Amino acid sequence: MLLFQPVWQDSDTNDCWAEGERDNAGNLRAKASTFPSGIKALADYVHSKGLKLGIYADAGKRTCSNKMPGSLGHEYQDARTFAEWGVDYLKYDNCYNDGSKPQTRYAAMSRALRNAGRPILFSLCEWGQEDPAKWAGSYGHTWRTTGDINDTWASITSIADSNNIWGRYAGPGRWNDPDMLEVGNGGMNIEEYRSHFSIWALMKHSFVSMNKRYRMGAYVAGHACKMYIMTPVRG
Repeated sequence: MLLFQPVWQDSDTNDCWAEGERDNAGNLRAKASTFPSGIKALADYVHSKGLKLGIYADAGKRTCSNKMPGSLGHEYQDARTFAEWGVDYLKYDNCYNDGSKPQTRYAAMSRALRNAGRPILFSLCEWGQEDPAKWAGSYGHTWRTTGDINDTWASITSIADSNNIWGRYAGPGRWNDPDMLEVGNGGMNIEEYRSHFSIWALMKHSFVSMNKRYRMGAYVAGHACKMYIMTPVRG
């Protein structure tokens, strides 16, 4: 009997999903040209497919693209907005911050999410600068341990080595985040992608792919999950 079956559970938006400025009440607004029906409608649609919706925000004045507002100083307002929309997951980046400690800024959003009236998985993207493995579990569920991933074997091995240092801080409901899967984006060969997929599974973090899913190909996604990572237990 095969005890593990790979399942994709979330559909996540990243940076640039919102208009460049807040509305007159200070609320974030979905970018009309991309999401004309708004994020609530998107969440309803995603939920109807049995999936969960993730969204992106930033612990600074602007997001990393500098194309939409950050949530610094608007934590409670934005957390309520995300909850009202039906968001299930928040990736919280670290660009354009005010120089204050990330522990302070991430704690503020953590408190806001806990009071928002909806369970939202909180992913801290602080780039590993202040050793978040040591403290982020008090505020959220996942934390990035390094800077951004690249579609190269050198990047994969570097992140794997870094995550190995912090493994003891992870546990049920709290995980080191090695960043998104690059499988199928073209920068590595098949064996490197299979190894990338396998190493990420061994680190016991949920898979987040930064690609067009079809590019992963059955030979990478299915083969890696079933043969390279999980030895089937039969009984």
